[in-house]
Amino acid sequence: MSDEGVVYEARSSSPLPWILLVLVLGGVGYGVYRGMDERQRLQNEVTVARTAAAQAQTARTTLEERVRALESERDQAQAARQVLAKNVEAQASELAALKGTYDKLQEKMKEEIARGDIQLSESGGKLRVGLVDKILFDSGEARVSKRGEGVLARVGAVVAVIDRQIQVVGHTDNAPIHDKLKAQFPTNWELSAARATNVVRFLAEKGGVPPQRLLASGYGEYQPIASNRTGGGRARNRRIEILLTPMLNPQKVARTKLTAEATRTTSDPHR
Repeated sequence: MSDEGVVYEARSSSPLPWILLVLVLGGVGYGVYRGMDERQRLQNEVTVARTAAAQAQTARTTLEERVRALESERDQAQAARQVLAKNVEAQASELAALKGTYDKLQEKMKEEIARGDIQLSESGGKLRVGLVDKILFDSGEARVSKRGEGVLARVGAVVAVIDRQIQVVGHTDNAPIHDKLKAQFPTNWELSAARATNVVRFLAEKGGVPPQRLLASGYGEYQPIASNRTGGGRARNRRIEILLTPMLNPQKVARTKLTAEATRTTSDPHR
């Protein structure tokens, strides 16, 4: 065969294999592309799912915390209602006891009340017994008279059994102290305080009242209930008041706590 025949055969060979190769490579490339696209899509879906799961967990945690807070508020409200119910019950019982004391005093002191020598009043959970000075003391005296001892013995028998703070307050009119008494009572302050103190001592020593529940004070002439311009007004102002109030129950504080508080207060210049 001549050279020309060889050349002719080479030029006339089919291009089909090359076309197939191109198609195969294109298919492979497209497959790779599609695979990468699908992978990215799946990764995006995974990211979205993880984000949604995290948000759901956060929402769940927040909801659980809210539920715990509501349960705590419910428990506190129930505890507060129980305390309130107990307080209401205690106050009702205390008011009933006070009413019983009022009725007993009214019965035991009915003659003095009828004469106007004793006045009873009850307001705001407090009971006040007002006694004019003449049924307890001789004129110008601070020592309780025999008649006064009988009156206070009856009062003490009633108030000794009720769990109340008992404040005894002395009052005078505005008349100056007589010269013969000034050495003992320079002013009406001393006279009113001395009378209150002697009433407290009698109630504690002979009236059966626990001394830790008693308190004595004197206002002198400075809390009148009537005008001092008339004899009747001055007589009303010269009085002893026995005031029954709720007991104060101070709580004991540990010495270490007091020391710590004192140290903190001293070290803080702005307190």
